[in-house]
Amino acid sequence: MSKARRYIMAGGTFACALGIGFFMQAQAPSHQVAAMQSVSVPVLDKPVEISQIELTSAAPTPPAAMPGPVALPAVPITLAVAEETVTPDILPQEEVAPTFTCDYEMDAALRKGAMVELTVSAPCRINERFTVHHNGMMFNAATDSAGQSSLEVPALSESAVFIVSFADGEGALATADVDTLPLYDRFVVQWSGSSDSLHMHALEYGADFGEAGHIWAASTQNKARGLAGEGGFLTRLGTPGTDQGLMAEVYTFPTGTATRAGDVTLRVEAEVSAANCGRELEAQTIATGDAGLKVQDIVLAMPDCEAVGEFLVLKNLFNDLKIAQN
Repeated sequence: MSKARRYIMAGGTFACALGIGFFMQAQAPSHQVAAMQSVSVPVLDKPVEISQIELTSAAPTPPAAMPGPVALPAVPITLAVAEETVTPDILPQEEVAPTFTCDYEMDAALRKGAMVELTVSAPCRINERFTVHHNGMMFNAATDSAGQSSLEVPALSESAVFIVSFADGEGALATADVDTLPLYDRFVVQWSGSSDSLHMHALEYGADFGEAGHIWAASTQNKARGLAGEGGFLTRLGTPGTDQGLMAEVYTFPTGTATRAGDVTLRVEAEVSAANCGRELEAQTIATGDAGLKVQDIVLAMPDCEAVGEFLVLKNLFNDLKIAQN
């Protein structure tokens, strides 16, 4: 009960008491005041002595008889014993709750020819494409059915930093020290679109297209001739057979270990296809050098689709190499 209600009831009780008192006083008969008369009272000469006083008390009454115990009917009592529970010696294994985290790992290992081998591990990214970033160079790669990927990338700096990123921004980073890079010159052409839109061509020591010194994606020369100082080699990066992707081609020449003197002429060839005809093709070139990386943006207006299958040869995108014999 709230205090307010207690206060109201107390006040009501007090008011009732006042009312009852007033009513009783109002209903009581009025007494007339009698005239006072003088009455003579005899006065005893001395106090009266009271003697033979006997103390008496009422005889005690015995208590009533207590009722006897009531006999209950005989009911048989059954004792129940719980069954014995056998505890297993080995407790069941607790199920591990599934986790939804993914570990992204990447290792960078130095290889011959100023190359770096990247090993990417992303178990939750099965058969998924990602982007590799390195000193302005970008290209796509993909994981396999186990979420793994391994690829060899030409380094563009001695303190090389590599970053892989998936579509949601998750990824990994790795670094490598490439102390042999000053022995090589590198030239990069990269683009976005069809994987066959652009091709790098290197014509070594006066060679023409289709001859032994013609180095491009379809030639059979590999890194071994570069390690021997005999000539350059080309590395193609990206996911082949795609219409929309990041692609790159890198030509490497062993300038510091070349066994013969001569010139190397560089050309970039653009193929007109159904995917790029009548559109602008955006590309970029990167070249290493003593002064650092030289970057150049390219916007190429491709011919109409009537020219599908033809090629455009782009000259003067790179300075020709002057090779001195070592």
